[in-house]
Amino acid sequence: MFNGRNLDEWIVDTPGLWRVENGVIIGKSPGLKYNDFLRTRKEYRNFVLKVTFRLTGDANKSNSGVQFRSKPLEGSHEVIGYQADMGQQYWGCLYDESRRKKVLVQASPQALATLRKSGWNQYVITSDGNRITLELNGVKSAEWVETEPNIAASGFIALQLHAGPPFQMEFRNLMIRELR
Repeated sequence: MFNGRNLDEWIVDTPGLWRVENGVIIGKSPGLKYNDFLRTRKEYRNFVLKVTFRLTGDANKSNSGVQFRSKPLEGSHEVIGYQADMGQQYWGCLYDESRRKKVLVQASPQALATLRKSGWNQYVITSDGNRITLELNGVKSAEWVETEPNIAASGFIALQLHAGPPFQMEFRNLMIRELR
């Protein structure tokens, strides 16, 4: 999914915000007025995705996430899809970006107890049929069964820099295993 050297396998929304250093994808927001995304060129349906991440900046004011089963939003810089959220009060939550525009599942207290706001954390995102599970640092934080018809069952994966104050996101050890 990530070769550890460059962003050749990704679509960069805004040049200059994303780079690679020592095998780590770094997204640095100077204080954006819009959400920005680093998107995979490939679309995925059923998978297990592992990603290690760290937010540098004010975790109470900054926000990021890992989008999946996402599509571009026509005529906009935004994307539509599920998001494993991070930052502010959203750590460990499953959010529905630009579609229902709400948290679908709040994070479990057990998962939040493992959170290191200024350190490295890991998400394991499992997307299998209509079932989505998020694990934060090895503890299930959210589980969702999609029952609405016409919700995209495949799409790209994207790393997000949310609008707001300056901050930096770092992502490493991105590994994906596609399921049937």
